[in-house]
Amino acid sequence: MASSSGTSSVSSMLQNSGSEENLQVLMVQRKRKRMLSNRESARRSRMRKQKHLDDLTAQMAQLKKENHQIISSLNITSQHYMNIEADNSVLRAQAAELNNRLQSLNEIITFLNANHGGGCVEDSSHNSNNNNFTEPSADCFFNPLNLSYLNQPIMASAEMFQY
Repeated sequence: MASSSGTSSVSSMLQNSGSEENLQVLMVQRKRKRMLSNRESARRSRMRKQKHLDDLTAQMAQLKKENHQIISSLNITSQHYMNIEADNSVLRAQAAELNNRLQSLNEIITFLNANHGGGCVEDSSHNSNNNNFTEPSADCFFNPLNLSYLNQPIMASAEMFQY
C-alpha cells in the first residue's frame, strides 16, 4: 500500500505542479492582456490629447482671423472718423469765414445807412408807373461800397489744418 500511496503523492505532486504551471500561464496571460489594455488606453489618451491640441490650434487660428478682422474694421472706422473730423474742421473754418464776411457786410450796410440815408434808391417820381415801387439806380451797382458783386466761393481744405 505504500506504493499506492507513493503513486498518489506523485500524481498529486504532478497535479500540483500542473496547476502551478497553469497558474503561471494564467498570470502571464493576464499580464499580457493588461499590458495590451494599458497600451490601448495610452494610445487613446494620446489621440484625445492630439485632438484637443488640434481643436485648440483651430480655435487659435479662428480667433486670430477674427482679431485681424476687428483690427481692420477699427482701422477703417478710425480713418472714417479722421476724414469726418477733417471735413468738420473745414466746415468750421468756412462757417467762421462766412460769419466774418456777414459781420463785415452788416457793418458796411450800417455805415451806408448811417452816412447816406438808406443807400442807392431812385426817387419813385422818376418811375413811369408812378407806383410806390422804387428801383435802385444803375450807379448803385457799380458803387465801390456796394459789395453785392463780391460773390466769391469760400475755399478751405483739410490741408489748412495740420493736427
